[in-house]
Amino acid sequence: MDILRERGGRMCNDEWILCPVCGNKTRIKIRDDTVIENFPLFCPKCRQETIINVIRRIVSVIKEPDAKTQSR
Repeated sequence: MDILRERGGRMCNDEWILCPVCGNKTRIKIRDDTVIENFPLFCPKCRQETIINVIRRIVSVIKEPDAKTQSR
């Protein structure tokens, strides 16, 4: 759910970045003017790290996580 807040005389709409692997919320919020390049996004739910770019609220995945081998 987006929350509208007034910052500097204008309304800003914050939203959580969703994990590209499992679709759950991460711990990172973005606004309309957020620009992120080559950011290692970590998801606390699926414990995967994905490299992303964010421009004008459009999240693009740069690198999918590598497959992990199971160790015993």
